[in-house]
Amino acid sequence: SQPPAQWCRKKRREMRVIPTKLDRKVDPLKLKALSMGLSKELKILLVKVESGGRQTFNISEVQEPRIPIPLSKINITNTAADVIRACRGASLKGKFKESYLPPAFSVKPNIAVETPIPRDKLNPPTPSIYLESKRDAFSPVLLQFCTDPKNAVTVIRGLAGSLRLNLGLFSTKSLVEANSDHAVEVRTQVQQPADENWDASGASQTWPCESSRSHTIIAKYAQYQASTFQESLQEEKESENEEDEEQTPNQSAATKADPQSLTLPSFFMTFFFSRWKPQLQELLKLPAFMRVESSNNMLSHVGHTILGMNTVQLYMKVPGSRTPGHQENNNFCSVNINIGPGDCEWFAVHEHYWELINNLCEKHGVDYLTGSWWPVLEDLYSSNIPVYRFIQRPGDLVWINAGTVHWVQAVGWCNNIAWNVGPLNSYQYQLALERFEWNEVKKVKSIVPMIHVSWNVARTIKITDQDTFKMIKHCLLQSIKHIQILRDQLVAAGKKICYQSRVKDEPAYYCNECDVEVFNLLFVTSENSSKTTYVVHCEDCARAKSPSLTGVVVLEQYRTEELMKIYDGFVLVSMIL
Repeated sequence: SQPPAQWCRKKRREMRVIPTKLDRKVDPLKLKALSMGLSKELKILLVKVESGGRQTFNISEVQEPRIPIPLSKINITNTAADVIRACRGASLKGKFKESYLPPAFSVKPNIAVETPIPRDKLNPPTPSIYLESKRDAFSPVLLQFCTDPKNAVTVIRGLAGSLRLNLGLFSTKSLVEANSDHAVEVRTQVQQPADENWDASGASQTWPCESSRSHTIIAKYAQYQASTFQESLQEEKESENEEDEEQTPNQSAATKADPQSLTLPSFFMTFFFSRWKPQLQELLKLPAFMRVESSNNMLSHVGHTILGMNTVQLYMKVPGSRTPGHQENNNFCSVNINIGPGDCEWFAVHEHYWELINNLCEKHGVDYLTGSWWPVLEDLYSSNIPVYRFIQRPGDLVWINAGTVHWVQAVGWCNNIAWNVGPLNSYQYQLALERFEWNEVKKVKSIVPMIHVSWNVARTIKITDQDTFKMIKHCLLQSIKHIQILRDQLVAAGKKICYQSRVKDEPAYYCNECDVEVFNLLFVTSENSSKTTYVVHCEDCARAKSPSLTGVVVLEQYRTEELMKIYDGFVLVSMIL
């Protein structure tokens, strides 16, 4: 039992009045030194709790006062509390701006671009995997091969057959029967051979690849697709007896045409599956890493729909239909299955060469990120850039690895389905974050909100790969620093911050002016003095409108303690063998 409080006080008085030999020999200078601050104290925090109807106190924390670590010394080994203290002790003026990527750290493969590549090596063979059984498709070796940073693209031959995928569900006939009035987007292009791209006059090859956009419904496009096929069959029948003009229905009419007379338009269209259950159910037969949704797919942790990325996109094509050159949004991987009946021709370049292609786009007056371009192969070869070139047949799956530059042309009449995936590996994460920051520099919207996704991944996924963990943890660290320094500056300036927690399925936010992702601290204004329409801004754009932030409401979507808990709880997990 505890002694009475009076007894404790009496004992303390007695201890002070009874001298000891040690007391008599204490150096007065040392006593003075103790009074000057060499003493230490323990800070004990008590929390009131109720137990059995009685109130009592528990010790919740015992800590020693700590000197803040300089902000420049903070790294991912520090706790969230260390980070917050360092931010508060930094007293920074102006905007805090640091990269979300770890400094001097990369998992990209070493590829020597200075060494000239012999011309016969500039068309390397495309890695093609032939599956013999369902067991082969679910082998971990397939995942390792497809996501290997050295492999830009992988063609998996006969995947549909080995998994018994019912591709008929994606045929034009099935689509019309399921939803003939579904709205679709149509692109009108000029037909020409896959390895050529002529300017409007037909005098020289160029990079810009223009097309016009319109809209229709599935039934009308299906009618167009079928009629062009029938016309081609009729032309073939009429020319059967003419030498040197034989052409099968699966070949593009563009292959025999004079580039200067290519005036016939070619069409393709896309639409997004949202209420197509049989089709989506069929895709669950795929290996987990290829599926539209899986726990190790970063796009499954966005928390909302990104059309064409974490939903299925479908293309209905006629010969000559083109998907111009591009990297996928935020450099994510992509899956593409040819439904048939015709083929598609693909061109692909490893991510390592994207900056060289960007320079060639600039040279030819077309924007790499937002423009429509079709590379002239000779320009690539002259720049020492190797190009993979291959045919995708019906039932073949093409895996585009992170960051791979690619462009596609339909050889025959065919449908294709495609979507993106984000494997949780260090290579994918690094490239996604690199493009996130490059997009901000170029003032292009990052379709994938990488800061939002990183926090969601840290909250829900256990990471076993050290490099992946290091990158995500550093991103969270930088995010906390950005938030805390901005928050302290706003509070110091007397700006009120209002807490408004997120709700289920609430999307990530982007600045209405510059399209940069805005995470946690939202600068909100009402549009045209409306009390029902609100617009989100980043700090820079909000201050551009009002330097003192007059008329701007600052909303906070996460408590500091909540982010600290997620940060400290995100640790590297040992792989269980």
